Amino acid sequence: MTSNERDLSPHSPNMAAQTEVKKTMPKYVKFLFGGLAGMGATLFVQPLDLVKNRMQLSGEGGGKRQYKTSFHAVTSILRSEGIIGMYTGLSAGLLRQASYTTTRLGIYTILFEKFSKNGQPPNFFMKAGIGMTAGAIGAFVGTPAEISLIRMTADGRLPVAERRNYSSVFNALARITREEGLFTLWRGCGPTVSRAVVVNAAQLASYSQAKQFLLGTGWFRDNILSHFVASMISGLVTTAASMPVDIAKTRIQNMKVGPDGKAEYRGALDVLYKVIRQEGLFSLWKGFTPYYFRLGPHTVITFIFLEQMNRIYRKVVLGEEGTGSSL
Repeated sequence: MTSNERDLSPHSPNMAAQTEVKKTMPKYVKFLFGGLAGMGATLFVQPLDLVKNRMQLSGEGGGKRQYKTSFHAVTSILRSEGIIGMYTGLSAGLLRQASYTTTRLGIYTILFEKFSKNGQPPNFFMKAGIGMTAGAIGAFVGTPAEISLIRMTADGRLPVAERRNYSSVFNALARITREEGLFTLWRGCGPTVSRAVVVNAAQLASYSQAKQFLLGTGWFRDNILSHFVASMISGLVTTAASMPVDIAKTRIQNMKVGPDGKAEYRGALDVLYKVIRQEGLFSLWKGFTPYYFRLGPHTVITFIFLEQMNRIYRKVVLGEEGTGSSL
């Protein structure tokens, strides 16, 4: 047997290395699956996103709250805008996931694998750091879709004469650029990135940690049940941690600038100060219920979709058995 034949032998180190390379999921697939998982989840939770945004804007500036509870918000929207109104801004929500979630989950998965040593996942603090990095980059990429989503979901609460009436996310992006300038698409980018840092540090790290803990008890297997429980735990932690930053982001991105160029808020800290002074400290968690019931199920569905797509890909394309995602 020649040296070349030895190199191509199925049992040779070179061929083993080549086989190992072939069994690695391409990076573009990780990005694609992340976006598709987020978009699939958005189809289910868009109404909750709308209710959350409406409640965060309700009572702005110390005025009378439009909605007393989440249930009141839902019934009011259904009565005035119909069932279709609950899906206002869906195109923006899908674009947000296609940009933001594709980027953050793709980067998170790549960094997670890079910092895993000898088959052992990174520790909790490393997971948090990876999550913050992935979230910040994803948030910057997704800010134009985010500002379109906030405005489209908030429009129905305004008097008819004051509504922006964007017909789709692409109409919103075009009009914002034309009427307010290109950089308006990144208005509130600071709090958006800050929120993403908090959300991803909490969500991605707590999901990985919760899943690792559940599997370690011996009572759970790596299946949909463990993914569901870990996601619900992750959603609760993330909601509590991120709501104050989220309400600042929502109000900045929805605000209008007067003819004199004066804005309602100077920044995220100004929003937080005014909310506490005019509406009370606990208003920073206004809309907690729809936020959690949006974030919780979205987290659950996103990770379940992601886990299952990874599992199918590894089984069908890579020929592996019984493997989920590396999250």
